[in-house]
Amino acid sequence: MGNNVLVTHHYWGSPGGGQLVCASAALALEHLGFNPVLTGTFKFNPSKYVDWYGIDISKYPVVTLPLGGIKAFGLWTRLFVWYPAAKAINRYQAVIMFTDEETYKPIVQYRDRGLSIIEYIHFPFEVVVDPRFRGTGLAYGEDPYVTERYSRFPMNMYWGVFTRLLPHYIRENPFNDADLVLTNSRWTAGVAKMVYGEEPTVLNPPIAPNTEIVSEPRPFDERGNWVVMLGRFSEEKRYHWVVGELMPRLLKEVGPVKLIIFGGATTRTQLMYMNRVIDLASRAGLRVSRDLNQEADVYVIPNAPRQLINKMMDSGRVFLHATINEHWGIAVAEAMARGLPVVVHKSGGAWSDLVEEGNTGLGYVNVDEAVDSIARLLKDAKAWGHYSSASVVKASSITLQNFISRFSDLLKSEGLV
Repeated sequence: MGNNVLVTHHYWGSPGGGQLVCASAALALEHLGFNPVLTGTFKFNPSKYVDWYGIDISKYPVVTLPLGGIKAFGLWTRLFVWYPAAKAINRYQAVIMFTDEETYKPIVQYRDRGLSIIEYIHFPFEVVVDPRFRGTGLAYGEDPYVTERYSRFPMNMYWGVFTRLLPHYIRENPFNDADLVLTNSRWTAGVAKMVYGEEPTVLNPPIAPNTEIVSEPRPFDERGNWVVMLGRFSEEKRYHWVVGELMPRLLKEVGPVKLIIFGGATTRTQLMYMNRVIDLASRAGLRVSRDLNQEADVYVIPNAPRQLINKMMDSGRVFLHATINEHWGIAVAEAMARGLPVVVHKSGGAWSDLVEEGNTGLGYVNVDEAVDSIARLLKDAKAWGHYSSASVVKASSITLQNFISRFSDLLKSEGLV
């Protein structure tokens, strides 16, 4: 039996949850005695993974599409993620392919030649593109991210071409086309069952090893009435709802409170949304600043360094996550690692797996419940201490080492090693 295996991901070139999972899977496969080979579309710099996550993947061979430095048409290139994988299978005689992509239909034939396929589902893509799932709140036209990015000309035409080509490349059903199907949360597993008729095995993403898990968080009395948020500036993060509806109510309920929004803003769409949030906050009568040294109610800080984010997490009392149906919630996990109590919407993987439906954090379904949950943590030192400790315990259970151990056990139980 050969020792070469593939880890196939669409785009390795920027930090994100998918990249963290795939890099962690590569380490887990190496731990099992395999030789990982990374495949994807565009060329990338593997050495950056040390800075991003504290994971070294630079020693693994890399096979990508022959696109040179071109990085346009990223969505369309997802259709061809199978091509470098096929090249690598033939070149390295790979025996396993781990992938978090759906578009590996041309690879399924290699199972007859001894290839085992492991698919990791971040979210079933069929829900977004298949008309059968309209009305679920998750489908195209109902998903805020997809609507924001692809609903207007010319991007709607770009999306249209992609969806017409997709059936030629997307595998039919992972439970028929793969040997092991994994997913990130119990919530996503439920969505997958709705789509495929079976539930994947849950393997929670790890916290990156360079993310410190604080064993003794700063106590309640040494923190300010600050609510911290973290995530790119995008519609689905619902910062507009927070500044337009929640913050005015929260200020009336508890008095002086500061909201700090740390968000990635590197694209035109993200910058437009950030400016919209600033405008909505001002219209709501809130003082807004991009400078933490100025007196304000809302601070909007784009592209902040991790050191500053950690400093404010260590100084605030609440982490708020406003996304509905978040598949996992890496920002929530990072806040828990700082010992910061978290408040999330009662949906998605953040609620089912990270907050454990109220055991390790608080949740809400509407603005009244959100205000009540935040106010409780801002004012009640005992409740704050309980959920701060619960955050640390939860974060300690989703380390990279635990991911590797669980991944290894699953492969052994399926006879893949």
